[in-house]
Amino acid sequence: MYSKVLCMAVIVAIVAQFEDASGYGVAFSSNHFSKHDGHPEIVHGHGHHVDYHTHPHYTFDYKVEDQHTGDMKSQHESRDGDVVKGYYSLHQPDGSERTVHYHGDHHTGFHADVKYATHHIVPHHHHHHY
Repeated sequence: MYSKVLCMAVIVAIVAQFEDASGYGVAFSSNHFSKHDGHPEIVHGHGHHVDYHTHPHYTFDYKVEDQHTGDMKSQHESRDGDVVKGYYSLHQPDGSERTVHYHGDHHTGFHADVKYATHHIVPHHHHHHY
């Protein structure tokens, strides 16, 4: 799964650089990935074949901010063993922001808390004094 996310982050970074070079404005993207798996342990062996198992442990995050297109999103996720926790947020076409906090494990399954926030734009009126 982390390879898919890492690939997505690289694609987003390339697209952001292309948009900047095309003169459409500045876009910002960032990503980070850390993998902290433990030492491999032998699970079982079949003749010359040996399977290994490590305790999965990673964190990753990415962020995209493109003012020209309005593409604004971010995600953070961590895993320790079979417990996965994270959140993601994105600005939707209607101007609202969707934020999802999620967690899952083998015992309780997957759970997500989805929230929507509307950002109201208040126009500033400039008064000219003559």
